[in-house]
Parts: sequence; structure tokens; C-alpha cells
Amino acid sequence: MDLLRGDVKRTYFKYLGAAFGSAMLAAVYSLVDMAMVGQYQGPDGAAALAVVAPVWNILYSLGMLTGMGGSVLYSAYRGQGRVREANRVFTVALGTTVVIACLVWAGLVVWEVPLIRLFGGEGELIPLAQAYLYPVKFCVPLFLLNQMLAAFLRNDGRPALATGAVVAGGVFNIFGDYYLVFVADLGILGAGIATCLGAGIAVLLMATHFLSRRNTLRLVGGGPVFPTVGKIGVTGFSAFFVDIAMGILTILFNRQIMAWLGSDALAVYGVLVNVSTLVQCCGYSVGQAAQPILSQNHGARQGGRILGVLRYALYTAAAFGVGWTMVLLLFPQPLITLFMVPTDQVLAIAPGILRTYGLSFLLLPFNVFSTYYFQAVLRPGSAFGVSVARGLVVSGGLILALPTLFGGQALWWAMPVTEGVVAMGAAALMAHSVRRLRAGKY
Repeated sequence: MDLLRGDVKRTYFKYLGAAFGSAMLAAVYSLVDMAMVGQYQGPDGAAALAVVAPVWNILYSLGMLTGMGGSVLYSAYRGQGRVREANRVFTVALGTTVVIACLVWAGLVVWEVPLIRLFGGEGELIPLAQAYLYPVKFCVPLFLLNQMLAAFLRNDGRPALATGAVVAGGVFNIFGDYYLVFVADLGILGAGIATCLGAGIAVLLMATHFLSRRNTLRLVGGGPVFPTVGKIGVTGFSAFFVDIAMGILTILFNRQIMAWLGSDALAVYGVLVNVSTLVQCCGYSVGQAAQPILSQNHGARQGGRILGVLRYALYTAAAFGVGWTMVLLLFPQPLITLFMVPTDQVLAIAPGILRTYGLSFLLLPFNVFSTYYFQAVLRPGSAFGVSVARGLVVSGGLILALPTLFGGQALWWAMPVTEGVVAMGAAALMAHSVRRLRAGKY
């Protein structure tokens, strides 16, 4: 579909459908793992998966760094008619992804136990986390390539293939988890194996794009590599930081929960991490649907089409925010029982925790989308500011300060306050950008 012509609404919602499926089903891996492991091993299994959650944030964020950074530049060059430059960006992004994957792979193999301890693992949670990570640490490149390839396929006119590949991997993961965890009686180790196999299936299916006549992605040599790597890094940093910051926050939460509230609260937080991943993926889907259209039209200086896409994206983000907030307010206990066989102590504390933390979901999709918007219109400074404020400065400060000032239960207010503060800043920056576009300033 030509992103520079045609009906904006139809184009956006076509891309939203594909991006939503891809983003949501990418979260299936951790969600199914949590549900299966929680049912098999109870709150300890859920707590162990909360400990390893930052690993997923690291892997996905690095894939987003090269995927989103490269694909935004790719689409901007395509919109300007500079096809060779666009394909040079793809070439450098692919090579950079492979190099980063090898480095992370080696690091996870060598420093596995120290990382588990850093992420909040203690006592009997450490061997459970090790069992889950045993297959995962040998399949690191698959998870980075999943994110990187999906971003470029969406920008090369194949959003449905990217979605289909992730769907296939996710469906396999669901049935593979059940078989390996329960039927083969491998428990948490089986969940890790199924996750790796699902990721491998998704990468193989996405790779079929390069055999298609519709493929315009080419490996192109020549030109300076490191300046292009720098441009990809600057453009993709905010998308990267959204995910890596989630990992940092999870580490801070894990350590503060164990210090102030104990392992039962950590098990509940394990559920929250997975639900929050779903909500964050809704924000990703809005951003990933809008980004190719925004980037190409920004390159072609089509301000009216940019504003049209922005309007539909904001409506979608608001709908996701209201919907997920209501789920947490109305159904806290069913969510807990879906993800684990809870003890009486866990059931007693879970509703209050989920309802308080769940207020943050009202504005989370908007804040995530805003970073994609600023990237797509080549405002990396604004994207960086929103990402850092949300992912580290405001949130990290509140996570550390609130329990000390008001007691352990105040910890659950850290993210609702963070999302509210960041949303005000993001809205102001976005309004400024809109005024510039209406004045013809790109």
C-alpha cells in the first residue's frame, strides 16, 4: 500500500491491525510462560519469572534499537526517493543486530547467576530462574532478530507477514508450553524451551520475505558504517529506552518489594509485569502502525496526512488506556488465578495492589506512542526526553523514595504518578510539534 496516497484512516487501521497482532502476540511468550509456570509451581514460579523479566526487556529493547531506528530512517529515505541510502540503512541495521546479539549472548552465558541476583533473585528463586534461562541464553539472537525484522517488514509493505510470523510462533509457544511443562513434566525448564522454539519459528517465517518478489530490502555495500550506526542509534534510542527502562524499573521494583513487602508481593508483581507488558504492547501497536505512515509523509512533507494519522493514533491510545484500566479495577482476582495457584496470603493482598498500580495504564499507551511519534517526525530530542523521564528519572526516583517516606504500600503508586507527570510533558511537546507542522515547518 502506498503510504503517501490513499485514505489515511483506512491505511492506519490496516497497519494497526497487523501491528496490534504482532505486538500483542510478542507478549504471548512471557504471558503463557507465567500462566503455565504459575499453575505448575505456584507463587515461587511466578516470582522466579518476575526475577528474569528484565532479561526480556534487555533482549527486546536491543532489537527495537536497531529495528525501529533503522526502519524509521529507511522509510524517511524511501519517502525522499533515496532507495540506495534506504537499503544501506537496512544493511547496517542487520549487521549491528547480529553483533549486539553475539555480545549479549556471551554476557548472559558468563554472568548468569550474578545477573539473577542483580535482578532481585534470592534463595530458592535462583535455581528456578536458572532452569528457565538455560535454553533461553543459547537462543539470544532469535529474540533480537524477531524485533528487528518485524520493524523492517512493516516498513517494506509486509505488516501481515510480520504479524503472521509472530502469531505462528506464539501459537506454537502456547501448545509447546502446555506439553513441555505439564505432559513432559519439565516445569519451568519446559517453558523456556517452548519460548525459544516459538521465536525460531517466527524468525524463519519472516525470513521468507526475502524470497518474495515484493521484497525491496537489499544488502548494499559501500559508504561509512559507523556514522550510519550512530544515526540508527540516535533515531531508535527512545524505542530502545522504553523497553530497557521497563527492565530497570522491574529490577528496582523487585529489590524494593523484597526489602519492604516480601515474596508474596513479588509474586503479585510478577503478574503485574505481564499485564503491563500487554498494555505496553498496545502502545507499541499504535506507534508501530503510525510510524511508517508518519515517516514517509514527513519525508515527503505531507503535513495534512501526518496530522490525520496522529488524530487516529491518539483516539486508539485513549481507548486502550481506558479499557485496560477498567480490567484491573474490575477483575483483579481472576487475573491472579489465571497466572498462578495463589495462596490465601497472595489472594488477600492482590486486589489492592492491582487496582492501585492499574491506574497507571490509563496514560501508559499515550506515553509509549508519543515516543514513536517524535521519532517518526525526526524529533529524537523530544522522544529521548519523554523516554528518560518515564523510564528512569521520575519513575526510578519515586520507586526509591515512596516506601521510605510513606511505607512499603506506597510503592504501588510510583507508576500512576509517573505516567501522569510524563503525559503532561509529552502532550505539551506534541502540541508544539503540531503547531510547527501546521505552519509548514518540518
